[in-house]
Amino acid sequence: MKRILVTGATSGIGRATALRLAAPDTQMIITGRRTERLALLKQEIEAKGAECLVLNFDVRSEAECKEFLEPLGRVDVLINNAGLAAGLEHIDRGDTADWDAMIDTNVKGLLYVTRIISRAMVEAGQGGHIINIGSIAGTEPYENGAVYCASKHAVHAISQAMRADLLSAGIKVGEVRPGMVETEFSEVRFHGDKERAAGVYKGVDPLTGADIAEAIHWMLSLPPHMNVNDIVLMPTQQAGAYYTHKR
Repeated sequence: MKRILVTGATSGIGRATALRLAAPDTQMIITGRRTERLALLKQEIEAKGAECLVLNFDVRSEAECKEFLEPLGRVDVLINNAGLAAGLEHIDRGDTADWDAMIDTNVKGLLYVTRIISRAMVEAGQGGHIINIGSIAGTEPYENGAVYCASKHAVHAISQAMRADLLSAGIKVGEVRPGMVETEFSEVRFHGDKERAAGVYKGVDPLTGADIAEAIHWMLSLPPHMNVNDIVLMPTQQAGAYYTHKR
């Protein structure tokens, strides 16, 4: 039975990915902080014939990562999806609590999870596959996004270094870097301001969580000798962080 771990599975890309990868002879391991959402997702996953294990914890806590993940042993696939953007201000106006949330989740949380899971993969000696969810912000910094962009630059660098670190263990490593995806991302960034969040996508047909999940499914379906190191996905109306054509 294939065992697949998806962090941040309560919404958006994580939720869509968990559903896309759920299949008979698969155990989906889903993590997140919102208990009720995890319970609902578990039901949907099991309706597709997969087993589902729910782990309700915060990746920002190294102690919780150890408590919940070390007993798992080896998993076949890790999708490092947990992440967020918080705030959109010039650097002199930024909220340090927002900065801490982004760095602790997007960078340190990814590292805590990966250290535990990759170690189990290496020790088992049977390979594995790790996919990190980055962003175009990982190579294209933009105004008002200094710390978020820095965190995704870190994910990009970590992904590349991780690929080299795990090469001899036969563990595949890839990164998915989307542009504009309509999820709860902007609502979280604007601290619950739904009207402001909706304005981000006005006049654009953005990508969806399901679109990203489809790309992840494709990456995982490739034969053993093929690895996608890095894939960038954009809406047709977006050419980069600064180039979006709105109707």
